[in-house]
Amino acid sequence: MTAGTGKVLITGAGGMLGRALTAAAPAATALTRRELDLLDAAATADAVAGHDVVINAAAWTDVDRAETEEAEATRINGDAVANLAAACASANARLIHVSTDYVFAGDAATPYAEDAPTAPLNAYGRSKLAGELAVAKLLPAAGYVVRTAWLYDRTGRNFLTTMLRLAGERDFVDVVDDQRGQPTTAPALAAQLLRLAARPDAAPGIYHGTAGGETTWYAFTRAIFALTGLDPDRVRPTTSERFVRPAPRPAYSVLGHDRWRAAGLAPLADWQDLLHDLLGGGPAGPTAHSDGDEGDPA
Repeated sequence: MTAGTGKVLITGAGGMLGRALTAAAPAATALTRRELDLLDAAATADAVAGHDVVINAAAWTDVDRAETEEAEATRINGDAVANLAAACASANARLIHVSTDYVFAGDAATPYAEDAPTAPLNAYGRSKLAGELAVAKLLPAAGYVVRTAWLYDRTGRNFLTTMLRLAGERDFVDVVDDQRGQPTTAPALAAQLLRLAARPDAAPGIYHGTAGGETTWYAFTRAIFALTGLDPDRVRPTTSERFVRPAPRPAYSVLGHDRWRAAGLAPLADWQDLLHDLLGGGPAGPTAHSDGDEGDPA
């Protein structure tokens, strides 16, 4: 681990972000949801004991299913996080908890600041906000919430691999062009979380872990096609009305990054640079098995 980080525990190590964290920090203790049930307060306390920093990548991420199972989503995204925060308080450990842009309504026209008012549109957003509030309440001096959005990687179930799969199945791919956000790679976010872990002097509170710049899902898909040798003109723009889903999505998920600079850390690079870096070795590989639940790109 980086000097100054101390002993690190990664929870949710089987999901997309958890795998990226584990690859970037092989000396860390990494536990999947099968190995550690965060709803078990005693087991969580035992796992946290002896660690200096905990990075929590465990979450319920099935946005649409949360609409009909909000209580269960809130147990995992709220109650489990409270258990973890309480364990960190008892162990005198710092907690870096990953949250989401879905805590916002998505009706802004300029990037959401870290202290902007929250107003979730859906059950998933409400469940994630419960986790944020638990961290703030139980770890006011040692709790960090890092909101991310539009997260993807070369393998696993995510937007990038889905678009490449559809490219192999269809002549044309229709993608919404009325939602704006910041596509962010799991490896880049993992590295940023580890940089924060290595800075015990960084002020606690909320940070936004998303790429710079902004785009739409349609323009993002065209960029994916172009970088993987596919014809971008096979991607056609459409509207969210054409793809009605159980949970409403924020139309605007662009987040501001001022807290990184205040902590002496550089924000993540532009989304186009991150995409190029990820695909520099060629097209994304086949879908890999994951014990995470990565059914939504946000």
